[in-house]
Amino acid sequence: MLSRESFVALRHRNYRLLWIGLFVSFTGSMMQNAALLWHVSLLVAPDRKGLALGMVGATRFVPVVFFSLLSGVVADAWDRRKLMFATQVAATLVAMGLAALAFLGSTHVWPIYALSAVGAAVGAFDLPARQSLMPTLVPREHLPNAISLQTIMFQTASVLGPSLGGVCIAIGGVGWVYVLNAISFSFVIVALLMMRGVPARPPSAAGAKDDVSLHAALEGLRFVFRSPLIRSTMLLDFFATFFSSATALLPIFAQDILHVGAQGYGWLFAAPAAGAMLAGSAMVGFTERIERRGRTLLWAVCGYGVATVLFGISQSFWLTFLCLAITGATDTVSTIIRNVIRQLETPDRLRGRMTGVNMVFFLGGPQLGELEAGAVANWLGAPFSVISGGIGCLFATGVVALWTPMLRRYRKT
Repeated sequence: MLSRESFVALRHRNYRLLWIGLFVSFTGSMMQNAALLWHVSLLVAPDRKGLALGMVGATRFVPVVFFSLLSGVVADAWDRRKLMFATQVAATLVAMGLAALAFLGSTHVWPIYALSAVGAAVGAFDLPARQSLMPTLVPREHLPNAISLQTIMFQTASVLGPSLGGVCIAIGGVGWVYVLNAISFSFVIVALLMMRGVPARPPSAAGAKDDVSLHAALEGLRFVFRSPLIRSTMLLDFFATFFSSATALLPIFAQDILHVGAQGYGWLFAAPAAGAMLAGSAMVGFTERIERRGRTLLWAVCGYGVATVLFGISQSFWLTFLCLAITGATDTVSTIIRNVIRQLETPDRLRGRMTGVNMVFFLGGPQLGELEAGAVANWLGAPFSVISGGIGCLFATGVVALWTPMLRRYRKT
């Protein structure tokens, strides 16, 4: 049962402002993610649909790799609140550009890929700034609770966003989804402007300012790869999502296998987040009581892989919905534990760089996985792509578990 202590981080005004703003913004972003895949699926021939959808992930991955180290260093060296303000404005412009393409009736897919890549570049700077800003808004003892609340907020938005996106696509078309997303960014902008007394950098990092330099970037890389716990959680994140990233194929399942249309697609896209929201609600009051955090993390990723295999086998809408919901629930458990480990094991002055390196794994896994899933689906069919991906996830989890005994033994301190 949830108690008042389950929401202790929301007592802090600055964190509460950011939490509310991000909730609205994430809802809009999830609407746009679903709309963008649907948009692409409408512009390509049926025999090229799988690869075209997979290319969305590839266009997002390249900017992440290119900017990840730089963005982490910038987040550690600059005022994180001002950096977030700039990224929110830039993301608004990207959404408006996508809306213009939709309303003008463009029949070319490459401008969508281009704006998707620009949006990913903006996100590459936003994520380290956001993740590094959060620990300055709450005391250290409330940080696990803040991480849990942020995760459930994201997952709730991930339920609402695709569902609302599917309805909006069916009623008005993808252009209005992009417009609503552009509006949603203003909530974060207002929240950032309303914050008071936020340090530009964590107090523990004061007087140790890093410049934007190659040396600073390499320091972040050395820290990550010399820490077995942080390194192994990042590898788990990458391989699990690389092999089991089937979101890009949902338009194929909705249109060609389950025959459920735009609204059914919206519900399927939201299914992982529905499961995640339920798991996140439980984790808000349970995270700090988990003793064997390493083993819980590994079993959660295994559950993710098994649910993915069953999703690929399913021919029923409701069984597919259930399997996708289970992937969301297990992924939420693993995400919260991974984030707690990383935040607690990383010095304040290196948080931006740690997050920048993590972006390559956290975002690169699913986005490269979308390309891989799309290519395999194009050649061997969408069900085979999903089933083989789930098996690959289980194999990779076993390898990481054997390779890192420190992770298997990791317990609450």
